[in-house]
Amino acid sequence: MNLNELNKQPDMKKDSSKMPVLFVGHGSPMNAIEDNEFSKGWTAIGNSIPKPEYILCVSAHWETMGTYVTAMENPQTIHDFGGFPKELYEVEYPAPGSPELARKTVNNVEKTEVKPDKKWGLDHGTWSILKHMYPDADIPVIQLSLDYGKNPQYHYELAKELAFLRKKGVLIIGSGNIVHNLRVVDWRNTNGGYDWAVEANSKIKNLILNNEHMQLTEYNKLGKEFELAVPTPEHFLPLLYALALKEENENVVFFNDKTVLGSLSMTSVIIN
Repeated sequence: MNLNELNKQPDMKKDSSKMPVLFVGHGSPMNAIEDNEFSKGWTAIGNSIPKPEYILCVSAHWETMGTYVTAMENPQTIHDFGGFPKELYEVEYPAPGSPELARKTVNNVEKTEVKPDKKWGLDHGTWSILKHMYPDADIPVIQLSLDYGKNPQYHYELAKELAFLRKKGVLIIGSGNIVHNLRVVDWRNTNGGYDWAVEANSKIKNLILNNEHMQLTEYNKLGKEFELAVPTPEHFLPLLYALALKEENENVVFFNDKTVLGSLSMTSVIIN
């Protein structure tokens, strides 16, 4: 879906009592400061859905042993990357945190013990997107970590316990990349993907549209292209958090649907 089609979606704000869910392909940190098709897509989404009261983001860039949720009043902007222009390191996203939302998350998740964290903050998987969606940084934001000791099915089941937040004005965002293999990135190929990357991205989209979530939790059984597309799980798992929250009667819309740098998919999903 292109930006014009996205902006013509008349029913994006149809149910103000329940927030949509997003999975966002965040790509390079440079998207935070560039005015490109992807940042424009994030801006369009921010303008197309009800403004949330809170945001909970599951970012590929916060992996922990165990599950944690940021619980500070004022989370720091984390510049968790290297080798980029000075301008990028100067970006601050001063959104407030929400100890109250963190406490509700801790108290309502039963699958595991969710522990409050006051050291992390907002990493670029979160702020590079929100900088375009909500540039005023006036919405409280918390992050939920990824337990690197658990399998995809565990994460999918854990995500279902976050469903109650959607009716409390919380926008839940998974931030990663459907196809993410930095080992074979082609920095010269800004507009296309390797055949296996395009094929994996297409198959994943079809599984999403057909609600074949269980196959996606077992992506390592889906063939060679998936071994290349998802060599490590952290960028794929946030997709499962979004899909787990999809209800039976809800629609899926893809945006920023493009494979770049050979082995990176920017394909994003809104569930509403």
